[in-house]
This record gives sequence, structure tokens and C-alpha cells, in this order.
Amino acid sequence: MSFDREPVVAGQFYAGRQDQWLATVQACMRGETENENLSRLVMVPHAGHVFSGGVAGQTLARAKLTDTVLLLGPNHTGMGVPLALWPDGKWLLPGAALEVDTELAAALLTAEPALSADRAAHLQEHSLEVILPFLWAKNPAMRIVPIAVGDPRPHKLGGAASKIAEVLAALGREVSIVVSSDMNHFASEEKTRAIDQHAIDRVLALDPMGLYGTVKTENISMCGVLPMTLGLHLANILGAKKADLVAYATSGEVNGDMSRVVGYAGIIIE
Repeated sequence: MSFDREPVVAGQFYAGRQDQWLATVQACMRGETENENLSRLVMVPHAGHVFSGGVAGQTLARAKLTDTVLLLGPNHTGMGVPLALWPDGKWLLPGAALEVDTELAAALLTAEPALSADRAAHLQEHSLEVILPFLWAKNPAMRIVPIAVGDPRPHKLGGAASKIAEVLAALGREVSIVVSSDMNHFASEEKTRAIDQHAIDRVLALDPMGLYGTVKTENISMCGVLPMTLGLHLANILGAKKADLVAYATSGEVNGDMSRVVGYAGIIIE
């Protein structure tokens, strides 16, 4: 029996009515042209739309995404299993929904024992929900495979990436990967920009282990380092060639507090 996921941060991180959130999202995406080449991986932030919507919108508007998207996000709540895949049903938004690609979800669960069909990790987790309005605005028929990535062991993330790539090859499926992550949290504007750049440099170099190591050694509180490590491994196996930083901003630019900011980066890998 399939279950739909109810929105948990509507009216909080983004507007609680479809006409309102759609207007905001479309405004954030306006004026951008979609890239010609397929986007292998897109990284976008997941704060409230008033804070990070500009970066997320600009990046996703430029991204050329497949009709099914693999969504990788962090597990902020600590609930559920380390690699938790939502297997079926729809993810609901106020007035809209995106459907889970059950064929791909089932194939991934069969092929990779580290992945589990698990809803607990997703029920209260905001990181993927916040980017769904942008994806829906881009393509209301898009299908998703949502995975909450909380396994801190880099070899497990690399192993899961290899298995996912095998499944995609066996099914003859092309999918884009969308990773949800904010950058450093709650340092000064100056420090945040400096250390975020070190992490971003590793992403632009298509270096998953370098990213993982840099975030660890420099104590960068990038909440989505685990999904991004997995996503980068996968993008590389799928033939990633180049990465572009589309946008970078901080919360200080919105609320004026430069002493404690959160960094937001939008990156597209082709």
C-alpha cells in the first residue's frame, strides 16, 4: 500500500497556498535560460524561500533536468535509517504534488542493500520538501526518487553510488541528481564566504573525497555534505565533465546580520 508524504514546512519555509508559493518561485526563476546540456547533478540550498530562494531558483531555472530526478538530501532529524528511500506514492505540496518513480525506486532497493524503504527519515525532514516547489514549477509531471542520506561513512556513500549507477545502466535510464544542501552555518559573513569557497572548490573539481575531507578538517557545517559526497561520486561515474557555480549568497544579505550567516550555493554539473 503506497503512502503520500504530507508537507511539513508549508506556511513556514514557503507560502502555504499554491498561488503564493508559485508566484514566489516563478519570480526567483525569472530571466534565466535553460542550459543546452543535460545537468548531471544540481546542488541547491533549502532555507526559507525568502533567504535562499534566489539561489535555488536561478540554479534550477538554468538546469536541464531529466523527467525523473534522484533527490538526495541530508537527515537533520536523525530519524529513520542511514540511507532512507521513500518508495512510492506522491509528495504533496499545497495544491500540487510530485509522484515517486516507483519502478526506479524498487530497482534501487533491490540492487543496493544499504538503501532501505523508510519513511521515518522523511516525515519531519524539510530539506527536500523546500525545493519541490521549484521542481514542480519547472515540470509538474516530473517524477522523483527521494533519498535521505545520513550515513557518515564515505566508503558506504561511494558504494551506494556505484550500485545506483549499475541500476541506471541496466534500466537504460538517464536521471539528473538534485542535492539539497546549505553551506556553512552561523559564522561571520567574512569567515563563511572564505571557508565555503574551500568546499565549493572541491565540488567544482568534481572531487567527492576532497569535499568530504575539506568539510571535516575545516569544520564547515555544510549540512548536505553526505548527500553531496554520494551525488558527486555518482555524477562522476555517469560521466560528469564540468561544474559551474551559478550563484552564491548568504542570509546576511537578506536580514542584514553579518555576524551569524548561513551560506547558500547553487552549482550545476554537466
